[in-house]
Amino acid sequence: MTDRNRNDGRFNKADPGKIERDAATKAVLDNMAKLKALRLAREAAEPPRPAAAAKKPRAKSKPSDEKAPALSDWLASQQNGGRRT
Repeated sequence: MTDRNRNDGRFNKADPGKIERDAATKAVLDNMAKLKALRLAREAAEPPRPAAAAKKPRAKSKPSDEKAPALSDWLASQQNGGRRT
């Protein structure tokens, strides 16, 4: 028996584990296809849903006319307040 025939024989043998995995994979794919078909049929049968209502903008917590203190003022107040980082 030559090396080529020996290698071909190795790959042509049926692996029981691979056969089971292939069967399980095929079962999962078939189930997914069936469920997808059922979902599409259900969606086609029901009336179209109205568009989602636009959300109301939230009120701002701080009026925009108030200015934030300058960075140097804020840093000075932090140091005076006991925070030294």
